[in-house]
Amino acid sequence: MLLGIGPDGPVRGRRVAITGLGVLACCGIGVEAFWDGLQRPAPDGPRTVPGFDPTTMFGPKEVRRIDRFAQFTVAVAEEALADAGDIGADPDRSGVVFGTGVGGFESLQDQVRVFYEKGARRVSPFLIPMMMSNAGAATVSMRTGFRGPCETVVTACAAGTHAVAAAARLVAMGRCDVAIGGGAEAAMTEVGITAFSNMTALSSDGVSRPFDAARNGFVIAEGAGAVVLEDYDHARRRGARIYGELLGAGSSADAHHITAPAPGGNGAAACMELALADAQLAPSAIGHINAHGTSTPLNDLAEAQAIAKVFGSPGPAVTSTKGVTGHTLGGAGAIEAVAATLTIDRRLIPPTFGFEHMDPEIHIDLVTGAPRSWEPTPVLSNSFGFGGHNGCLVIGPPTG
Repeated sequence: MLLGIGPDGPVRGRRVAITGLGVLACCGIGVEAFWDGLQRPAPDGPRTVPGFDPTTMFGPKEVRRIDRFAQFTVAVAEEALADAGDIGADPDRSGVVFGTGVGGFESLQDQVRVFYEKGARRVSPFLIPMMMSNAGAATVSMRTGFRGPCETVVTACAAGTHAVAAAARLVAMGRCDVAIGGGAEAAMTEVGITAFSNMTALSSDGVSRPFDAARNGFVIAEGAGAVVLEDYDHARRRGARIYGELLGAGSSADAHHITAPAPGGNGAAACMELALADAQLAPSAIGHINAHGTSTPLNDLAEAQAIAKVFGSPGPAVTSTKGVTGHTLGGAGAIEAVAATLTIDRRLIPPTFGFEHMDPEIHIDLVTGAPRSWEPTPVLSNSFGFGGHNGCLVIGPPTG
């Protein structure tokens, strides 16, 4: 991964291996259930995480003092670390970076209700640590004993992607030998859903149709994802299973509008180009794109236009897993980083569910109907958030 451009050209950092994965979504808890879920149509009903039991990780008192988004954060971090095996890293050289869009929104809503219904004295003294966005990363750090950088990224729907990129850079620059990167969200509250609905962002019929001519908004969801990132040489020395390599990342801003994307997808295209430059890859090296693909009219069109600008038409094989998972806001980029890594590991690209008819203004190679087998090459994973935040990751197959 590149760290910057010096007078003599790119300055390369250490290689970054992906050695552990953790995920939970409405289609499954854990990597295997999640992957199986991506091969089937979306589950019926609200896109909550069924069967999630925080008491397997926390005691009865502790569980009441940790918001659901932070519980998700801990769950996926612990799964990813267990998957990575005995990392044997110095705690002072091990970091945690997680993203979220709104943090402990559920706790905030609950305690506002308590305030008005039962009075000020009944408001929980734990509300602040429950609602603060850094609670997830902080809890992971305390449970793992990792004393390196512990940070939180809050860039709306790009937060998970930006967090994975930030964690990777800690490894690439030599500050950490191991870092956990990810994102989590649990904002399906009455106020949250109503607010998104009133701004006409949500699908009117509860169906996510990425890139479809009849798409009419996103389907809000909850979930989380995490990846363990390691110095590549460190991972090889300990005989770790290496899923892939994080080759590069890009970040840019539209500087256009608080919710709408820049016309023509200019900001998104710039971010993709930055990620490719960071990875030192030509557009032709990318064989698959895990699209942001939220199923909103403006965002899907802008992303498709951006893809065409960077890669030509039809370009690489594209899928949006949000047809199954819905949109998990700040958790989306991390969940999709896991999905993108699994497409390399399983040599299979999941289809875009919910899709029926291509928008005539969109010209991309969308994977639909059934999974597509492929010979893995580098994958681009896109995330674009409210506020004009753009984030992209380039993940490649393991080599050497």
